[in-house]
Amino acid sequence: MRVTSDLDSWSEMKHDGDGYSVYCKRGKKGGVMEDRYAVVLGLQGDSKQAFFGVFDGHGGAEAAEFAAKHLEKNVMNEVLSKASDKKIEEAVTEGYLATDSEFLKKDTKGGTCCVTALIHKGDLVVSNVGDCRAVMSLGGVAETLTADHRPSLLYERKRIQNLGGYLDCSHGVWRVHGSLAVSRAIGDGHLKEWVIAKPETKVGNQEAVNIVRPLCVGVDKPEASFACKKLVDLSLIRGSRDDISIIVVQLAQFVP
Repeated sequence: MRVTSDLDSWSEMKHDGDGYSVYCKRGKKGGVMEDRYAVVLGLQGDSKQAFFGVFDGHGGAEAAEFAAKHLEKNVMNEVLSKASDKKIEEAVTEGYLATDSEFLKKDTKGGTCCVTALIHKGDLVVSNVGDCRAVMSLGGVAETLTADHRPSLLYERKRIQNLGGYLDCSHGVWRVHGSLAVSRAIGDGHLKEWVIAKPETKVGNQEAVNIVRPLCVGVDKPEASFACKKLVDLSLIRGSRDDISIIVVQLAQFVP
């Protein structure tokens, strides 16, 4: 079963599925909602295999929408083509790069950050480009599964500069060519030489776990959608003006 978002006309939406919940809210900057999400359950006919993704578009929603519709397919095509499960990180990387290449052929402006979680044969495979984040609760303790890709990171700055790119810091924010505040993304063709789509994959945000866990663990009726909303509200209270999208996945539904 596939669930993808079409949020252009929405200021706020929520969705409760089997083992997951989603909450999205348009930011205060105005304009169209540039976030998208994707959920695919029952991969390969197995109810314990699934794909989840959040996509944070910039310069329009086109890249986020394209990735939400095509990234899972491209990742799974690569996963199924590998002879060994040990090559799953390589498969995910190639799926990301294929999606990026396909979008660039459309000659459409804009790009998207994203974070994805693939549950495959009992393994949790989390990948990201840009500054979308994933956090896992282990007995109530937060484990950060992703690292933001920002030009302020020394290894990202060196990578960009070694390729002949330049960075500018204005008002405390580093930007690639004075334009983009993330150093990895799908799309952004005008910066593609430096803003790569190669994800980081892993087979602290304790506050997020503290909010979600009491509503989802050890209760008769888990309230994951309410937990999503509380995280969105926290971001708004702290001054976020961007679109906000959150997926809470109850891993016990998928991982033995």
